[in-house]
Amino acid sequence: MPGADKLVKLGVDVGEPEPRQVVAGIRPWYPIETLPGRGVIVVCNLEPVKLRGVESRGMILASDGGSGLFLVEPSGS
Repeated sequence: MPGADKLVKLGVDVGEPEPRQVVAGIRPWYPIETLPGRGVIVVCNLEPVKLRGVESRGMILASDGGSGLFLVEPSGS
């Protein structure tokens, strides 16, 4: 996302006809090129919100492990 230090806009496949657009503050820990094909857990039953004018229709789960942010990944990915 232009002008955002932490935010990235992602299209996430959650089994719907089109990818779900999610805005996440993970850029400092996960370069964009490392994200395609990665398994993540997405909370989809949230009201859409606008972040910097971009609609986000979910939240990617992550944990602060003290030494950085870690994506919560499904088992086996």
